Amino acid sequence: MSWSFSIGHILGSDLRVHATFFLLLAWIGTATWLAEGPAAAFANLAFVLALFACVVAHEFGHALMARRYGIRTPDITLLPIGGMARLEKIPENPREEIAVALAGPAVNVVIWLVLVLGFGVPGNPAELASLEDPSQSFLERLAAVNLFLVVFNMIPAFPMDGGRVFRAVLAGSMGRARATRWAARAGQAIAFLFGYLGLVSGNPILILIAIFVFMAAMAESSDVEMQDLVKGVMARDAMITAYEALAPSNTLHAAEMALLSTTQSEFPVVDADGTLAGILTKSAIIAHHQGATQGATVADVMLTEVPSLELTGPLERALDALHLPDIATSARKPNSTLVKALARAFHWKPMQESGEFATITELAAREGIAPSYMMRVLRLTLIAPANVTAILEGKQKPEVTLARVLEPFSAIWTA
Repeated sequence: MSWSFSIGHILGSDLRVHATFFLLLAWIGTATWLAEGPAAAFANLAFVLALFACVVAHEFGHALMARRYGIRTPDITLLPIGGMARLEKIPENPREEIAVALAGPAVNVVIWLVLVLGFGVPGNPAELASLEDPSQSFLERLAAVNLFLVVFNMIPAFPMDGGRVFRAVLAGSMGRARATRWAARAGQAIAFLFGYLGLVSGNPILILIAIFVFMAAMAESSDVEMQDLVKGVMARDAMITAYEALAPSNTLHAAEMALLSTTQSEFPVVDADGTLAGILTKSAIIAHHQGATQGATVADVMLTEVPSLELTGPLERALDALHLPDIATSARKPNSTLVKALARAFHWKPMQESGEFATITELAAREGIAPSYMMRVLRLTLIAPANVTAILEGKQKPEVTLARVLEPFSAIWTA
C-alpha cells in the first residue's frame, strides 16, 4: 500500500504502518494535551499503542489461520481505522473462509480472557458502554476494548469479519458470486448506517470506517464476479499477442519512446534467444526519467520476478498473480527449441530430397521433439513463410513475430 513503510517482518509477513496513522497519534496527543495536560496525553497515547498492538495480534490471527490452508499473507498494514491483512487470496471453501474470518476475533477473546483471568480485570460486558470512563484502569479499558473489537468486527458488514462469515454461510446454498453480491449489498447498507452515526455523533473514525467498508465491499464484489466470469477460460483466450518488446541492453530513452508510441503500460524484456528476462513497467520508466539516471539500461530497472503461466492454464491464476504489487503476468514464450524446430521444419523439403531424413517423424525423433509438435510448426512455416524467413535471418525477433503468427496455433507454445 502506498504511503506506508515497513517496521519489521514477523511470522512471514511484512508489518507496515500507514503515514496517516501518525496523524491519528498527533491528533489524540494534541487534543488530550490541550484539554488535560501532558500526563493525560502520554497516558492516552500509550493506551492507543496498546490498542493497536491488539489490532496487530488480531490481524496475525487471520494470517496464521490462512497459512494453515496454504495462503500467504505478504503484509499487514496499520491504518487509523484499524489493521488490514493482505492475503494472497481469500479461501473459496466456505468452511475455510469462516475459520480465517473468526481467527482474528478469537485472538481478541484470548487477550480479554488473559486480562480477566490472569490479571483480575473485571470482565463485565456492560463496561463496553463506558470505555471513556476515567475511573477505569488501563487494563480495564484494554480488556473492554478487546471485547468491543470482537463485537464490532462480527457485525455482518462485508468485507469485515462478520460480513465474511455471512458471505461464507450464503455461499453454501447460493454459490460464491451470488453470495458475495448479497453480502456486499448488506455491507454497503451498514456502511451508510455507520456514516450516519458518525455524522450525528461527530465521530470522524466511524465515518472513515463507513467509507472504507462501502468501497471495499464494492471492490471485492467486482473482483469475485470477475473470478466467476473467467472460470473455464484459458490464459491464451485473454492474452495480448501483438505487443512491443524491449531488449535488456536497450536504453531507458528507447523505453520512453516505446511508451510514447504505444498504448502499453508494461513491456516484456526478452533476450536474443527469445527468453523472457523481465518486465519493464510504466511507473519504473517514469520514475527513472524523473531521476534523470544517466546511462541506465532496461536491465537496470526491469522486474525480474515475473509470474508465468501456461497458455492453456486457467485465467484465474493470472488474476491471482496480478494482485501482487508491481507485478505483470506473462504467458510462457517460445524458446530455442521452438526456433530450432522452426528452422528444421522450414527446410524440411530440401533436407528430405537430399536424403538427410525420410519422414517428419524421423526428423522429430532426431531433434528430440514430439512429432505432433513438429507437424504444427511445419503448418506455421507453410502459412507464414515470409515471417519465418525473417526470424531465421535475424531480421525479426522471434518472440514478437511468433506472438502474432502463432495465435491460431498457440498449442505449440505449450507442447
